[in-house]
Amino acid sequence: MNDDAAIGPGRPDPVYPELERGLADPALLPDRAIAFVLCVCSSYAYGDVDTVARIMDRLGLTRNRCRMISEYVDALFLTSTAYLIQSEDGSVAILCYRGTPPTSVVTWLTDFQIEPVTIDVPALSDEKHPAEVHSGFYRNVRSTRSRIVELLEKAIRGESILEPDPTAEEKPPTSRLKALYITGHSLGAASAALLAALLVAEDRTYETIRDPLKAVYTYGSPMIGNAAFANACDKNDFLRDNVFRYVYGHDVVPRVPPKASGDFRHFGREYRYTPAGANGQWHESKKPLGQLHNVLQLATAPLAILTKGLTRTRNIPFHASLSDHFPQYYLDALAPTRPRSEFGR
Repeated sequence: MNDDAAIGPGRPDPVYPELERGLADPALLPDRAIAFVLCVCSSYAYGDVDTVARIMDRLGLTRNRCRMISEYVDALFLTSTAYLIQSEDGSVAILCYRGTPPTSVVTWLTDFQIEPVTIDVPALSDEKHPAEVHSGFYRNVRSTRSRIVELLEKAIRGESILEPDPTAEEKPPTSRLKALYITGHSLGAASAALLAALLVAEDRTYETIRDPLKAVYTYGSPMIGNAAFANACDKNDFLRDNVFRYVYGHDVVPRVPPKASGDFRHFGREYRYTPAGANGQWHESKKPLGQLHNVLQLATAPLAILTKGLTRTRNIPFHASLSDHFPQYYLDALAPTRPRSEFGR
C-alpha cells in the first residue's frame, strides 16, 4: 500500500452501524449525525491517511478506502491536502480538506495571498459584477482539483480509488458512487466550499460529479469571495440550500478576512452555537456573520487561548476568539447525547 493510501481495518462494533445507509439516503439535510461525522473527519484530517481511514472505520464506514491528494510548494505558500474516503461498496464518498493549524490560521489569512482574484466562471460572474475570491484559496483548490476529479470519476464508474496493489486485502466496489459529501475545518472549509462552487457552476464540465453531490458541511470557515461571488452562489439552489456553515461561539475565523483587506461575504446556510455549559444550542442564523472592521480586532483573538486555561479569566468575553476556532470545541458541541464522542462512549 502506498504512503498516500489506506484501508480501514473493519471494526466489528462501529459507532454508527447504519452510517453508510444514512449518508447514501439522508432523510433531511442538514442532519445532526452527519454533521458530527463530517466534523470528526475534518478534525482528524490534521492527521495522516491511516488516521483518517481508521477513525472513519470506527464511525461506521468499515473497510473504507482512503486516498490522500496533496500539493506543497513552500515558496508559493501553497499547501493543499485533501482526503477522499470511499465506502467499501463504493456507494458513498467523502472529500475532506485539511485545514491550517488554528495557531497559524490568522497569519495565513492576513498575508499577501489575500489579494482577491477574478474567477472566469460565467455562472458566478459578469462584466458589471465580477466575482472575486481569495487568491490563496483559489490557488490551493486548483492545485489538487484535477487529481481529485480523476478519482471521483473513478468512483462514479464504480471503480476503486486506490492504485492496484496485489498485497492489499481489498474487495472491489459493488456500486457506483451515489452520494458525495465535501467537508473541511478552517482553511479546509474554505477549500471545500470553493471547490463545491466550481463543481456546481461549471456548466457541463463536472456534470457527472454534481449528480451524486449531496451537501457541503464546513466548520469555522473564513469568507472566500466578494459580494458578487456570494450573491451568485446564493442564487444557485444547491449552493444556497446545501452548503452548511457551522460557527462555534466567538470563533474569529468566520469573520475574516477583515474589511481592511477588501469586500468579502459568506454564502450558504449558517448555524451558530452559543456555549452555555450543558445547555449550549445550535441555531440557524437569519443573517450571516460579517467581517471584522479592522486588523486590530484580530490582536485580541489569541488572548482567548490564554485566558481559557486560567480559572480566574476563562469567563472573560471575547468578541473574536481564536480559542473558539479549535476543532475540539466544534466536535464537543456537535456530539450527540449518545454516543458522546467519536469513540462511541
